[in-house]
Amino acid sequence: MDRLLTIEVFVRVAETLSFTRASDVLNLPRSTVSAAIRELEAHLNTRLINRTTRKVSLTTDGTVYHDWCRHLLADIEQTELRMRSAADGASGRLRVEVPGRIARRIICPALPDFLASHPQLALEMGVSDRTADLVKEGIDCAIRVGKLTDSSLVAHSIGPLRVGTFASQSYLSDHGIPQTIDNLSHHRIVQYTGTISQTTAPQLWYRDHGNDKSVSVRASIAVDDADTYIACCRAGLGLIQVPAYDVSDLLESGELVEVLSDRPPAPMPMSAVYPERRYTSARVHVFVEWLKELYASHMRDG
Repeated sequence: MDRLLTIEVFVRVAETLSFTRASDVLNLPRSTVSAAIRELEAHLNTRLINRTTRKVSLTTDGTVYHDWCRHLLADIEQTELRMRSAADGASGRLRVEVPGRIARRIICPALPDFLASHPQLALEMGVSDRTADLVKEGIDCAIRVGKLTDSSLVAHSIGPLRVGTFASQSYLSDHGIPQTIDNLSHHRIVQYTGTISQTTAPQLWYRDHGNDKSVSVRASIAVDDADTYIACCRAGLGLIQVPAYDVSDLLESGELVEVLSDRPPAPMPMSAVYPERRYTSARVHVFVEWLKELYASHMRDG
């Protein structure tokens, strides 16, 4: 097997700690991946990976060699990127993970123009509100909303999302319009327990003189899906807090109303994140830059 490909195989196995996941990421048979590791260990005359029926782990030599290989591949990738434009390099498979509402409301409507501009790009888009493990699942790039907690990922800001507190007309008719934060003790919320939520307690957030604060409010129901979260609000089950773009059509129709607009929550950051091992490939670069422009246009027009 080609020496460089053998090194890449080793790096993928070392990062995923799985021969099967590495073969999926590289689109190679598992037997080929196993053979490459055996050849590499024989060439170096040392064991790089410990294998059992239940676990794969790096040896001490494997850890040292992985660090060297990772930097070697990064240098090669960066050199190649400098030798061609980002547009010329936008070819091959690009796997991204995107929250459902952002995929449906922002990205999908604009995809025809993006793919027409990069006809050699094969986009695979996972749509979920979960926090995927980018390295283990072989994902090139993910869009995250909210504060980032994984410091091992490289992050690029897409932009802030204005957040508001919203209720349905039917809910306000039954419970009245909250005029102050103190009024919230008499109200109910729909609790969101997905990846954006930072706590398991039913709370509403607001800014007070630049400081983020929260107030406990009774929850009528808890859900872990963004579409269901908004659907429950539309059904009159309680107040919700979401990015304003997410319910712009419902605000225009009058079905939902923004309340406590003088005490909005802090904006939510939207970021594109990718593992360091992806070395900012041309595919990731063109996608992230396109998404930045799309975000700016969408927020400006909306």
